[in-house]
Amino acid sequence: MRRMRRAKIIATLGPASHEEKMIEELAKAGADVFRINMSHASHDLLKQTVERIRNVEKRLNHPLGILVDLQGPKLRVWKFADGAINLVAGQKFTLDSNADAPGTAERVYLPHPEIIENVSVGDRLLLDDGKLALKATKVGNGAIETEVIYGGRLSDKKGVSLPDTLLPTGALTEKDHADLLAGLAAEADWIALSFVQRPEDIIDVRKIVQGRAGVMAKIEKPQAIDRLEEIIKLCDAIMVARGDLGVELPLETVPGLQKRMIRMARRYGKPVVVATQMLESMISAPVPTRAEVSDVSIAVFEGADAIMLSAESASGQYPVEAVATMNKVAVAVEGDANYRGIIRAAQTEPEATAADAISAATRQVAETLDLAAIVTYTASGSTGIRAARERPSKPIIVLSPNMRTIRRMSVVWGVHCVQTEDAVSLEDMVDRACVIAYQEGFARPGDRIAITAGIPLGTPGATNMLRIAFVRQDGAGSS
Repeated sequence: MRRMRRAKIIATLGPASHEEKMIEELAKAGADVFRINMSHASHDLLKQTVERIRNVEKRLNHPLGILVDLQGPKLRVWKFADGAINLVAGQKFTLDSNADAPGTAERVYLPHPEIIENVSVGDRLLLDDGKLALKATKVGNGAIETEVIYGGRLSDKKGVSLPDTLLPTGALTEKDHADLLAGLAAEADWIALSFVQRPEDIIDVRKIVQGRAGVMAKIEKPQAIDRLEEIIKLCDAIMVARGDLGVELPLETVPGLQKRMIRMARRYGKPVVVATQMLESMISAPVPTRAEVSDVSIAVFEGADAIMLSAESASGQYPVEAVATMNKVAVAVEGDANYRGIIRAAQTEPEATAADAISAATRQVAETLDLAAIVTYTASGSTGIRAARERPSKPIIVLSPNMRTIRRMSVVWGVHCVQTEDAVSLEDMVDRACVIAYQEGFARPGDRIAITAGIPLGTPGATNMLRIAFVRQDGAGSS
């Protein structure tokens, strides 16, 4: 299965798509990575879903990534005597620590002492995905007194967002910790961390993960934007969680932030996923709106590594159509006359390391000599990520003996991964690269390919060699 596009597609699995037959259809339609949302999945369902994905992977003989997305802290108001109230702009409303009395039109219990202790006068509290807005006017004695800025209906257990308040809570709740261990036990390839506010949140998770999966930071809080560079340096990838960002930040700032995050992640060689509401109308319609197609295409034009479907594939009526639509949009964008120019304009300078210099030189050589493909040998995946960071116009084939590395690379822009044993000599390395490029349909006899690797062979992260090889009539190579 060779994809005809560089951007990868992540499909969330759920009630509409967790059966094995449907997972296979989604993979054939273009899904490269499957997301399991732990807000809705039990550990048994997680284990069962991973088994099904691995069965499909075996049948299709094509690596599929698995992303386990942790729920993060869920901040909610408690229940009302009548199930719901109506708040009016200008009225006073209190959130307090009185658990015994049900909520009224004047007050409600807030079961989060950390919010009551850390909100300052003037801070905003957004309720029900930002549909209602309150402003703290007085804080103390276990309560937050507020004035309603935007009113509306507020029902039981609606979410609370705090765009102006840094909470001391870590990103990992007890549930998240248990889900994280379950994800690692199931051999998930990526762990997505919600509610990241500070670099320490990533460090805490890395200590538990210990390299067994990639750590993806979901950027969904204004506090994370303030320390974006530090967070990107510490994680293995980022997700631009635009839905939550759009609740806590002015909506008009989100497109610019998306662009900034994609460029910064690329500068540091970290894969970046653009997520939330990409084809939202396809939850209930077989075709998207023009605005949604434009939204997906902008992410592809900007060079995002992956684009993600949430409810569209998890609980929507048209999961396969949603993946197929995303695939078509990405293929069309990457074939557009302006695509290469836009991608090239966001090019970043290589860092002063041999591996980065070799990757930059390989792109230039491959394009100047019109080579058929770039083939990289990698144990950890870092060489493949470096090759992808250059965004070459030529295909990238990543060869690794490690299946876990290959699956983790399924989120990385433009890489086609093949599992193969480590080469035993330089000659074997050249032959193996040429044979695989030929077998996978990237090179014909007479074509030339670029090969990068670390010498001595099998040394992780030591890319220091670039070879140009001819593909012979028998598919083997000579250099």
